[in-house]
Amino acid sequence: MPIEIREVMVTRYVTPLREGGSLPAIAEADDGFLYALKFRGAGQGVKALISELIGGELARIIGLKVPEIVFAELDEAFGRTEPDEEIQDLLKASVGKNLALHFLSGAITYDPTVNKVDAETASKIVWLDCLITNVDRTARNTNMLIWNKELWLIDHGAALYFHHSWDNWEEQSKKPFVQVKDHVLLPVASELEKVDKELQQIITIQHVENILELIPCSWLELMSANGNPAQIREVYKRFLLYRLTNSGIFLNEALYARQSLI
Repeated sequence: MPIEIREVMVTRYVTPLREGGSLPAIAEADDGFLYALKFRGAGQGVKALISELIGGELARIIGLKVPEIVFAELDEAFGRTEPDEEIQDLLKASVGKNLALHFLSGAITYDPTVNKVDAETASKIVWLDCLITNVDRTARNTNMLIWNKELWLIDHGAALYFHHSWDNWEEQSKKPFVQVKDHVLLPVASELEKVDKELQQIITIQHVENILELIPCSWLELMSANGNPAQIREVYKRFLLYRLTNSGIFLNEALYARQSLI
């Protein structure tokens, strides 16, 4: 069944979120909701938005909680009244289709010393991050929130780092994910082998293709040095499917890293 992503028009820039170098922001859209808005004109460009989209929707397929992802349209006139020059430049560079996540008002950052996660959920998250090579789920920056007493995943923009050096994507697809040793949930992830078998059955080729079809052509056209939109989608597909069907590569690395911890 095809995945549908809503489109909203950004109506008000509320406040910047000063995490990292990408300057995401809280913004209001024409549906009346607040969103954490990720800009196409930020440092990592559309590649961070593509990682966010792929990572978030894969997480949703395997039953993890992710805020609704929407495409957020930014009008050319939007940033003209913004007094901050840096933000104004960012808004000008981001005219068109951006990505946003529904803002979870009142959510608190996940703290491993306070918040408990069950072994199955922790194992699913570790497994997913190994699949998509997400380097950004450490104790220093967990990229998880507690909202309504439930765990929610945010910010997959640092995943799929192979696409920053596109030429060696095939080699990267075959590598274990050594950064798993720093994963904040690795100590709790005692069911990795069990979830590996389950999730390989859940994520199908059709799921991967449906997610990749969501990527706007306007984003892929900005990556023209890597091919046309169809060719670029094919590389993402082959990368993900190779890692999915050969998950033992990263599973064994995760098991080894976990054994070293406990």
